[in-house]
Order: sequence, then C-alpha cells, then structure tokens
Amino acid sequence: MVKATFAAGCYWGVEAAFREVPGVTATRVGFLGGVTAAPSYGEVCSGGTGHAEAVEVEFNPEAVSYEALLERFWDIHDPTTADRQGWDVGDQYRSAIFFHTSEQEAQAHASLATQDASGRFRDPIVTGIVAATGFTPAHEEHQRYLEKRGMVPQSSLSAAG
Repeated sequence: MVKATFAAGCYWGVEAAFREVPGVTATRVGFLGGVTAAPSYGEVCSGGTGHAEAVEVEFNPEAVSYEALLERFWDIHDPTTADRQGWDVGDQYRSAIFFHTSEQEAQAHASLATQDASGRFRDPIVTGIVAATGFTPAHEEHQRYLEKRGMVPQSSLSAAG
C-alpha cells in the first residue's frame, strides 16, 4: 500500500470523500504541517500551531492512481481560498497536498499546473505542496466521524454533480 495525504478543509468531509474512491484501503484524519509536537484537536482549532487538518489515505496503486486521488482532491474543495473552506476559517482549513516521495511531489506540481491552466477556477490556486512529515493522528472519535453518525458528506453531493 502507498500513502497520500491531503488537506482540503474540515477533515471529516475530506476523509469521507476519499473513502468513496475504489482502491482506497484506509484513511486516517489528523494534523500536519505545524510547529507544535503532537497537537490536540483543541490546540489546532484555536490556531497558532500551524497545523492543517489533513487526511492520510492508504491506497492500492494497482487499483487507483495517485493522479486519480489528485483529481478527487481538486473536485472536493475550493483550492482558491486561503485558510478557508465554506464556513470554516483558519489556517487549519487550508488547501495542501502533502507529498511522501519526490515522485508524488512532481505529480502534485504537474496536477496543480494543469488545474491552473484549465481555466476551471476563476481565482488563482493557493494550494500548498509540502513534504508530509510529522503527521499526528486525531483521537479515535474523529476517525470516520461522518460515517459513524450516518451523515452524508458535502463532498459526496458536489462530486456527484
């Protein structure tokens, strides 16, 4: 299995959107990209740690490509809003692709350039492309949060349209 990690707003909906992708074998929500070691949900939400709410995705590359996961990433959020997705505001909700290998880094840059050149988005893309180091898993209560509550994620509705 291979890992990919994405930040695209509140991690509950992002996780649910990636779990729908055939070939994704596991997901885990947590925090990445900050300066505080092992931050709590409360610390990240209050700001100042520099972490993004992120989803670590394990996938079978024979069943789904990293490029397909990048496409899903672009489809489920607005990559043109800095530190915001919908009603959620703060740097913890920023758009970011966290790469695990130099190949993922190159693919992420190429995908961003393709999206930028496509004219799909009216405003410039602000998605960061950053090395995936220091992932801190969120507590169990946050894992598969929407699924546990029988809620349909917003991303499922937008991806279908």
